Amino acid sequence: MKKKLLLILVLTLALFSCKSLRTNLIKEQKAQEIASKVQGLNFTFEATNVQSMIFRQISLSPDFTLKVSKDTLKAYLPYFGRAYTAPTNSTDGGIQFTSTDFEHQLVPGKKPGQWKFTFKTLDTRNPITMYLEIWDNGSSQLIVNDPDRQTITFDGYVKD
Repeated sequence: MKKKLLLILVLTLALFSCKSLRTNLIKEQKAQEIASKVQGLNFTFEATNVQSMIFRQISLSPDFTLKVSKDTLKAYLPYFGRAYTAPTNSTDGGIQFTSTDFEHQLVPGKKPGQWKFTFKTLDTRNPITMYLEIWDNGSSQLIVNDPDRQTITFDGYVKD
């Protein structure tokens, strides 16, 4: 009876350790994939939540993105908050632009597997500054500063 119990205990521990090793391997592969995209400046940030300075946190549909490539920034994000000037075109809601003239800076974060980007558009009506922080599991936070609006923060993740 004791031998059977000991055998079951050993097999259970072996099963859990194999699962733990597999999970760690998947996490490492994901981290390498994210690092490659970030350092290659070719990724899409997908916003899942938004929080402005005057509204509570709001969940978003999966269609709101910031696409980053070496030569283009393309933003399609909502805006909730106070605008200091009204848009000249009534269809200009949200944070929507395509910029091909922008500055960017990539700085490693305080911890390994963390990156901090700063983007500043030079060809939009007003220069928009964005701070994007990315962790090795793909989770991200984007802060958008527009001189015509209050700051807004997006939580999300990096995908393809």
